Amino acid sequence: MSHLSLFNNPLLLGFEQMERTLARVAGPSDGYPPHNIEQVGSSGFRITLAVAGFTANDLQVRVEANQLVIRGQQAADGEDHVYLHRGIAARQFQRSFVLADGIEVIEARLDNGLLWIDLEQPLAETAVRHIEIRSDGSAETPSLAIEGKGTTP
Repeated sequence: MSHLSLFNNPLLLGFEQMERTLARVAGPSDGYPPHNIEQVGSSGFRITLAVAGFTANDLQVRVEANQLVIRGQQAADGEDHVYLHRGIAARQFQRSFVLADGIEVIEARLDNGLLWIDLEQPLAETAVRHIEIRSDGSAETPSLAIEGKGTTP
């Protein structure tokens, strides 16, 4: 089966990372643990995961290459438990969220079986850059200086 690229247009240069991110987001997810994502204020977000039965030592929150990764693994119960019915999930999990550039994780809190992760996206300054148009009247092809690579004819 061939792979159809959304960004296979010659006018879309440098979007390979975005394409890889979209492929990761579209991957399968089993929905465990359940979670909410909410807007908090004008530039904040809160991710809330239902992690009943997990302690702070059972959970790990990391930012890895623009992904927020939450992992949970409970210690084994031991052999002294005999369950007649086991309906409370006690499995390990990994939940990932792709973060846009500039989003910062402010804090993570565990309270009453809910893991709250607060994020903030500072308002970006609009940068306007003026590009000078040269007109020297020569018929030579202009050189393009690429930082760290010298000049290219």
